[in-house]
Amino acid sequence: MKKHIILLLLLVSGLSTLVFSQDNLGKLTLEQSVETALENNLNLKRAEMNLISSEANLMEAKGQMLPSFSMGASSGFRWGRSINPVTNDFESRRIGNVNISGNSSLPIYSGGRVQNSIKQSKLNVEVNRLNVEKSRNDITLNTINLFINVAFSMEQLNIAQSQLKTSADQLERTKSLVKAGALPRADQLDLEAQRATNELEVINAQNNLRIAKLNLSQSLQLPFDDNFGIIIPEVGVEGLEIGTVGVAEVYSIAEGRLPEIQAAALAVKSAKYGVKIAKGSFAPSLSLSANVFSNYVDQSTFMTPDPLLQQFENNLSQSANIGLSIPVFSNFRNKASLQRARVQKRLSEIQEIEAKNLLRQDIESAYTSAYAAEQSYKSSLIRVEALGESFRMAKQRFEVGAINAVDFQVAQNNLFNAEADLVTAKYQYVFSVKVLDFYLGNPLTL
Repeated sequence: MKKHIILLLLLVSGLSTLVFSQDNLGKLTLEQSVETALENNLNLKRAEMNLISSEANLMEAKGQMLPSFSMGASSGFRWGRSINPVTNDFESRRIGNVNISGNSSLPIYSGGRVQNSIKQSKLNVEVNRLNVEKSRNDITLNTINLFINVAFSMEQLNIAQSQLKTSADQLERTKSLVKAGALPRADQLDLEAQRATNELEVINAQNNLRIAKLNLSQSLQLPFDDNFGIIIPEVGVEGLEIGTVGVAEVYSIAEGRLPEIQAAALAVKSAKYGVKIAKGSFAPSLSLSANVFSNYVDQSTFMTPDPLLQQFENNLSQSANIGLSIPVFSNFRNKASLQRARVQKRLSEIQEIEAKNLLRQDIESAYTSAYAAEQSYKSSLIRVEALGESFRMAKQRFEVGAINAVDFQVAQNNLFNAEADLVTAKYQYVFSVKVLDFYLGNPLTL
């Protein structure tokens, strides 16, 4: 479900307000990141190749309804005693010959295998098309997830740097007060330790940001360097609401529109045709065939050969046949094929149930997360506001010596932790609501 929480950022990124400046040159927007990932991803290319292959299979299945036709020709020489193919006499001399032929066959009845193969191939094409769509969704989700990791890391770095600046500024004021004898040196030492802690937090945040950028860059198949960066879209919470739609209604809507659910249902239908095809192997098959043949021999008469075209015309023969094949015993091949087809049908049914269960669980988690994120965001707003005022008062009291450095640090850390939690709660709230909109098929706007 964690992936789904961030799904709709791509869909709304085009509606977000982006601030471009010289600092943003060379950096990627979310839309550009997703486009790059889709262009470079090899799994998507494999899915597209599977689609093309299934289209070729469909073309081949349809071709089984048409008569086949082939032509051939051969030429050679005979030496010694052999039969002249034109006169049918035994002769002991070199005989040269040219043979031409044409063959055609048409299946009349094959136990429904041809028709069922066409229907199955059509379904397989649609399944592979949906698999391409699902693959694109998966790549998009993964890219958005990595993009958001970079955005969160940037936010955490900003918070850490802000906390360090506050500590450094307060340390400079404290040094002046200690030098003037207004505060004990212990307060200065405590703030020096706090500044060192904040410097370490900045270093850790910088490392986390670098790792997040590296993961995104590698996912996009781009060479990584320190200049790699992103442009974060402006995301607001105004107008967001969870609504009154229940889990059952959300699931009902999502079930009919997500490609993985549609593909699972079509895979079951395809497997049913596979069973019909396997059963068709037990039925008799009927086919019609025709053949045309002629030849030329350079020793067609005892003295001199006939002209080439005249011989081809004189030696022309045709044949037509209707054939019936009745499977009596096939060394259990047909029986084994039917058993495998039935197993595949059952596996497809299990996969469909699995896909629906996963969707239902994701929607339940999304619904629960949306309510939790809404409450968390509202609580975080109140908490930041209260701790902000508390820190302002603590700062004033510390500067006049009413509290010690430890109490000041506690107030400062509480505020910055609350601000970090607010940032997280904001994103979770926005994306939780948007994923419900995605399942419902609502217009996606910020």
